[in-house]
Amino acid sequence: MYKMKRIDFENGTVTGNILGATLPMLVAQILNLLYNIVDRVYIARIPKVGTTALGAVGLCFPIIVIITAFSNLFGSGGAPLFSIYRGKKQENTAVQIMDTSFSMLCICGVFLMLIGFLFARPILVVFGASSNALTYAYPYIMIYLIGTLPSMISIGMNPFINAQGYSTIGMLSVAIGAVANLLLDPLFIFVLGFGVQGAAIATILSQTLSAAFVLFFLTRKSELKVRFLRKNEISQCTAYAKDIVSLGSAGFIMQLTNSLVTICCNNVLSVTGGDIYISVMTIVSSVRQLVETPLHAINEGASPILSYNYGACRPARVRKAMAVMSTMILGYTAVMWSIIILFPNALIGIFSSDAALMKDAVPALKQYFAAFICMDFQYIGQTVFKSLNKKKQAIFFSLLRKVFIVVPLTYMMPYMFHMGTAGVFLAEPASNVIGGTLCLVVMLCTILPELKRMEKQNSKNVLQ
Repeated sequence: MYKMKRIDFENGTVTGNILGATLPMLVAQILNLLYNIVDRVYIARIPKVGTTALGAVGLCFPIIVIITAFSNLFGSGGAPLFSIYRGKKQENTAVQIMDTSFSMLCICGVFLMLIGFLFARPILVVFGASSNALTYAYPYIMIYLIGTLPSMISIGMNPFINAQGYSTIGMLSVAIGAVANLLLDPLFIFVLGFGVQGAAIATILSQTLSAAFVLFFLTRKSELKVRFLRKNEISQCTAYAKDIVSLGSAGFIMQLTNSLVTICCNNVLSVTGGDIYISVMTIVSSVRQLVETPLHAINEGASPILSYNYGACRPARVRKAMAVMSTMILGYTAVMWSIIILFPNALIGIFSSDAALMKDAVPALKQYFAAFICMDFQYIGQTVFKSLNKKKQAIFFSLLRKVFIVVPLTYMMPYMFHMGTAGVFLAEPASNVIGGTLCLVVMLCTILPELKRMEKQNSKNVLQ
């Protein structure tokens, strides 16, 4: 067994466990941002073509999001189940779940890469790429696709490192890739003169380093080790595969629908505002990634603690974890929302210094984040549903907010209500209020009574 310090989900204070898991994860998530954010910062500063190239690379985001979504389908689907069975002291089952997740992830990675190579150009056109934008977007995505499998391994298998309590190692695996990307980006973009293609080359090299570290740890050093499923194990792991996909579908749909929303926004904005507004949306999306990163860290840090204690039938610790997670999320969002509303120029300035772009981006940013605090309700509800293996609820609320609220509003508000580009950016806060509130209310009304029932059952078992 690897002797590095681990978080013991069963003992110690819940607050201490969540902070112990969240802080390394926060550093990891911030570093993870560097993969894409640093690319955008450098691309925007390529002489003469920076603003055009930034918008073009923004058109590739939906494809990158789809790859990430599949990574999380297996990672975020498998890791809570892995933690629940560890809580039940069924470690053989936990290992089989991890091996199944890994095998599916590898097969899917190869498949996605091949599909991308064959259909990248028509996909980009559907996403709203003009012939000018294709000049930059197509070479970028073709190079990026080479690193599909390493990218998926580094993203999808990291949750299994964190689920074993090795949150510092989880952070380190991301840090290796992110620091490499930070150093390689200016080398390939400016020094070697590869421009947009240089950003993609730097990213895939960095992702490969990160994936190599993840695999080294999970195959050699961790308590529970991963390997590819053998042929004779496939039939007995089919049920686990269904459970993994079923549970991971919530996060998968959430990310996939994010991609769908980006496509819809870019299509409407290209008509109502032109190419400049696609660059504005790229910046708004980048700011969103920036401010959401700590939220993801808190959610992912709390998730194994929720799962483990739920599997171990410890309702008081589950409730405590929910309360600590909610307090951290709401406190952080209140601070960040204030910064967005008061200092939008400073946030936009990270990505572009173009004065014309700044003029359009400031009101767009304020509109987009108008009800950001209500997004917290969605995060809290979704994390609890996913961590406690409530598949149906997690999937439903993922679909509700994005597919049934945001997408229709993205078309209705600019066209039916004649709100122009403002309608596109206001669709998001409207969905946060409706979808987020409903998600939280349903979570509280279903999960809290279940935990009370679990408590009563535990008391009966003690008396017997």
